[in-house]
Amino acid sequence: MPYVDPTDRDRGFLRLAFEEARQGYAEGGVAVGAVLVRDGEVVARGRNRLVQESNPILHGETDCIRNAGRGVDFGQTTLYTSLSPCAMCAGAILLFGIPRVVIGDNESFPGEIDWLLRHDVEIALANDREMIDFFARFRRERPDLWDEDIKGYVERPGAQT
Repeated sequence: MPYVDPTDRDRGFLRLAFEEARQGYAEGGVAVGAVLVRDGEVVARGRNRLVQESNPILHGETDCIRNAGRGVDFGQTTLYTSLSPCAMCAGAILLFGIPRVVIGDNESFPGEIDWLLRHDVEIALANDREMIDFFARFRRERPDLWDEDIKGYVERPGAQT
């Protein structure tokens, strides 16, 4: 499945995910946020809570999915995330059948976009300059948290950058 361009509406919801990322940063945590939307309505919001809850699996996307709770038809949603999903978050996207993901920045971290595309998840990639600059600053200021969160991710040959 090819990339698609984000719409103006997508960019609006992506700003909400970015608000979550900035809130996580302000709390001293890892600066990644996500928002889950269905039929133009926000179902849930989340942010990486590795530091806040001492929980290594509460990334922005997984926290958002957790906050959506039970009984959500994930097959009718779009997940907006400030940064490319890692392998764990991409697995959760596939597990819950989320068909569409809008990503603010994949330059700072390529994540598992190609894997999601191979599993027929539609990807809209914004590569928003403000988000890219924000993540560059976060990585400079808090390299220990960045490294802890991505758990030694090594870019693979042929990975999307």
